Amino acid sequence: MKIRSDILRIYQSLHTWVGITTGMLLFIGFFAGALTMFKQPLDRWISPPASHGAPAPVAMNPAQLDDLVRAMLQQRPEARQEFTLHLTQQENIAAPLSWTGSESGHELDLSAQRWLGTLNEAGQFTARAETPSLLAELIDMLHRTAGIPGTLGDEYLGTYLMGIAGAMYFLALVSGVILLLPTLVKDFFALRPGKNRKRFWLDAHNIIGILSLPFHVLISITVVVFAFHDLFYGSLSRVVYGDTPMFTRPAVHTSETHNVANMLPVSALIEKLQQAAPDASLQEILFMGLEGPRPVARAALLSPEHLVQGPQAAYVLIQPYTGQVIDTSMLPGQGNVWSALTIPFFSLHFGSFGGDLMRWVYFVFGLSGAFLFYSGNLLWVEKRRKNQQANQPAVIQSRATLWMAAATVGVCLGAIAAVCFTMVAGKLMVAWVSHINHAYLTVYYSVFVAAVSWAFWRGAARAAVDLLAVCSIAALAIPLTSLLAWLLPGSGVWMHLSLASLSVDLVGFVAALMFAWACWLTARRVRRGPKDSVWAA
Repeated sequence: MKIRSDILRIYQSLHTWVGITTGMLLFIGFFAGALTMFKQPLDRWISPPASHGAPAPVAMNPAQLDDLVRAMLQQRPEARQEFTLHLTQQENIAAPLSWTGSESGHELDLSAQRWLGTLNEAGQFTARAETPSLLAELIDMLHRTAGIPGTLGDEYLGTYLMGIAGAMYFLALVSGVILLLPTLVKDFFALRPGKNRKRFWLDAHNIIGILSLPFHVLISITVVVFAFHDLFYGSLSRVVYGDTPMFTRPAVHTSETHNVANMLPVSALIEKLQQAAPDASLQEILFMGLEGPRPVARAALLSPEHLVQGPQAAYVLIQPYTGQVIDTSMLPGQGNVWSALTIPFFSLHFGSFGGDLMRWVYFVFGLSGAFLFYSGNLLWVEKRRKNQQANQPAVIQSRATLWMAAATVGVCLGAIAAVCFTMVAGKLMVAWVSHINHAYLTVYYSVFVAAVSWAFWRGAARAAVDLLAVCSIAALAIPLTSLLAWLLPGSGVWMHLSLASLSVDLVGFVAALMFAWACWLTARRVRRGPKDSVWAA
């Protein structure tokens, strides 16, 4: 296929500058997004054993659940506003009941305490407070905001910037495909190692981009939807719906208050929920506003074979006093037109379908996407040298090129090292700090700023070798914390033996080997590469 050279130059310029301006933001978003595919294993890995002992039993028979909830509602009136009944047992679920007892109004309250309730051996209700680890939630926030602090109205500033980056990212995808069309058949699977390292990086960049193109188009579109969905909803509400609320829930009670003593037993609610969704597995029930005019219980049901709105969970709303199922529109195949339009956006972006296999597919695609942005910036830097060589024999790198190279290395590798060290800090510092979630932020931003500063001080070439070594050490420290717990049981560090938790250690070990290999290759490039390159010492 032939395309005029002037048109190709326009699209090449568009592809280059769109990639350069958004690449580092999108690198952080894709790297953190790959990790969020396994938020639950991360939660399980980072959660300490309850009271430094075995978790309280969560699996209870229906009669015990009824007694537990009834006792909690009587003894803990602050929990009537909102509490969760957990019906599965995992390392991060230390008791069958949990509640906060306060409403901070913030999406993430780093200092909030969570209360846990259960029945002791004598059948009596007991409760204790803990500070829950929000490591997985903070990584998810990093995915959504690229770590950019500050708010704009009711939303994080970083969310809007990531939405803009997503729109520009779509332009980069379209222009990149157009650039490849003339040589697509010839160069599709061409990976040419050798002395021309720029050619090798470009081949790898193109292959990964084309193979994962549908995934990237999907992510770029859904990022824009998620970043600006409040603006979309507000516009639709005014233009289409007028004064009628866009989202409504049927009013099943008209009284202003309710008495929790009249609430149906949770065993009866569970039975009705199982009838509403017989093919799904009930995970937990969130009870909200039990003493208000519109009490509701939202049940999360595991349905990995279907497209669902939550992270592999479908939701059903039920009235806790009458047992009337209020809303099943978020169940697969039972939604209205609006649900049929919106649920795929959530499902396809989060990979909430297909079970663990699809999680791993999205994990690999997420990391490959991060590689696309990192390699794209490296290619831009190297191409600047090639262009200069055509006009002068001795290339003197411009300050802008040096800064872009240093920023790419510092931001991308700094984010990786910062996340890994933050995970390690979650195990090593939990016994020493009163608010572990504040410690997460301190560790992350300290490592990230130090990495960026080091890259600008040392230069891109030397800093790349140093920071790749740091990334390898940080990733290796993840399984080493579990090894420490196994070798020294009294050290205060813990190790969980579930497959989900051990997989976190295994991925950390594999990542450490890959970063060590990349460090060796980069060091060789620094020593042997062209002396006028940014990547030469």
